[in-house]
Amino acid sequence: MSDLKYLVKAELAEPVEPRVSAFAAAIAAKYGEASRAVLFYGSCLRTTELDGQMLDFYLIVSTYEAAYGKSWLVRANKLLPPNVFPAEHDGLVAKVAVLSEADFHKLNGSEASAVSVWARFAQPSRLVWCADEQAQQKVIDAIEGAPVTLLNGALAHIDGISPPVSLTQLWEKGFALTYGAELRAERKERSQSVVDFAPERYEQFGEAAIGRTAIEAAVRDGKVHIASGQQRQIAAEKGRWPRLRRNGKLLTLARLAKASGTYAGGIDYLAWKINRHAGTDYVIKPWQRKWPILGALVMLPRLVAGGAIK
Repeated sequence: MSDLKYLVKAELAEPVEPRVSAFAAAIAAKYGEASRAVLFYGSCLRTTELDGQMLDFYLIVSTYEAAYGKSWLVRANKLLPPNVFPAEHDGLVAKVAVLSEADFHKLNGSEASAVSVWARFAQPSRLVWCADEQAQQKVIDAIEGAPVTLLNGALAHIDGISPPVSLTQLWEKGFALTYGAELRAERKERSQSVVDFAPERYEQFGEAAIGRTAIEAAVRDGKVHIASGQQRQIAAEKGRWPRLRRNGKLLTLARLAKASGTYAGGIDYLAWKINRHAGTDYVIKPWQRKWPILGALVMLPRLVAGGAIK
């Protein structure tokens, strides 16, 4: 087992509060034999605050057909993954994103057409429910790709950082790139705060992942050194990012539109998330709840212009 795979496996197995595990089991039960794994991630994992918060789960299913039958949700999940649904259990609330095992593996790797999945799973997560050992191994194999993908992007863009570059600076650059590739309601210092929450973790994962990046690099004395002759690899990686940024912002709007059919109260959640991260006080009007797609289209340009979303 590689060092990176070992770190991923150990982190996924770290304990969580029993209410989180019970919530995950309830989510899995809803989808029966289609359920393969449930992952817990995000700000509630970092802070351990659950009450009054919106928890974040990913449900990994065998196939979308097994999860939804002949529903239109199969096509929606295939065309624009993931589908996202609200959930409640024992006084806690969450949003649940659904991906197939195949899509979860693909979207954590360098072949992904957008950053949203690997940007999240380069951060800490917990495997809080699992169907069997095979499902566990598939989750580990998928998540192993996330930090490699993120750090490869960061290596291609460190020319703007004063050398020598530390591992934590490399991670911060990677997260800054991913936040810039989505319509995210995040303050500029967000990427630094994510790394500052667990700097030793990111150093461990960085040392294990950097030997796997397409851009050849190594860590010596705590500093990152790119090998000579990597211009072609750097240019190739940089060339991906205009498309990733374009796709990410368009996907945010498309997923919001899709959520109007799958996520009750989705526009209120969007406003809550924006207000929480951007320090704004945007209030949803009744007509926006009645026509959430139109309401979101009206809201987003104003927030982008005001700097709440970048």
